[in-house]
Amino acid sequence: MHELLGLPQVASAHGAAIDSLVGYVHWLMFLIFIPWALFFVFMLWRFRRKRNPEASYTGVKTHASSYAEGAVALAEAVLLVGFSIPLWYQRVEAFPAQDQAVEVRVVAQQFAWNIHYPGPDGIFGKSSPDLVDEQTNPLGIDRSDPAAKDDITTINQLHLPVDTPAIIHLSSKDVIHSFMLNELRVKQDAIPGVEIPAHFIPTVTTAAMRERLGDPKFQYEIACAQLCGLGHYRMRGFVTIDTKEGFEQWLASKAPAPESEGGDFWN
Repeated sequence: MHELLGLPQVASAHGAAIDSLVGYVHWLMFLIFIPWALFFVFMLWRFRRKRNPEASYTGVKTHASSYAEGAVALAEAVLLVGFSIPLWYQRVEAFPAQDQAVEVRVVAQQFAWNIHYPGPDGIFGKSSPDLVDEQTNPLGIDRSDPAAKDDITTINQLHLPVDTPAIIHLSSKDVIHSFMLNELRVKQDAIPGVEIPAHFIPTVTTAAMRERLGDPKFQYEIACAQLCGLGHYRMRGFVTIDTKEGFEQWLASKAPAPESEGGDFWN
């Protein structure tokens, strides 16, 4: 379906369902547009001025238009109730179990994506606005908190394991942003003061997608789909989908070094 619609490759478990729904909507619009356009041309010819020099104030008495409107409404109801609502429910309610998923915090700001992993203990450490330093600690993580000592942070670099549920907790430090992953069919606003979770299952590693596309430089991108300021155009992040072993190796390589005497280590 994505080839027919000119959409990017699908790389998530739910992506095919999204594409199918988009395809059904396009087919419905096509089936409405073509008859309507033909009917419009027919009306221009049928009621041309030469044949109808005087206006008729009686009007059409057939109920064909009512039947057509009913058919369109029925098709829309099927799309809504049969496809859209179940798909929406899966995305906003049917979350995977936390112990079976990789949880990541993604905090947007003008003009970057701050990524926060909980570390081996699986617990996100505390953070505070008072500790925010845009150069060394953009998330304001409190490294004195025992749960934060093993936390991992990156900027614009999100790594996830393939075939494993991912739960992304989205928030924003300043204005409204929109977290969009084209190939993964994910798009969710990041709103200041609100943490919004989104979940999906990546199904194609970065290496496999490069091979599929024949592009050794391909990277999954994090795009901001909401105009967020003058630097909106450069708010660009990257997602690397690893094998499960590769993801664990990456996490190990990013683990904070042990604290030395005299101060905390900031990742």
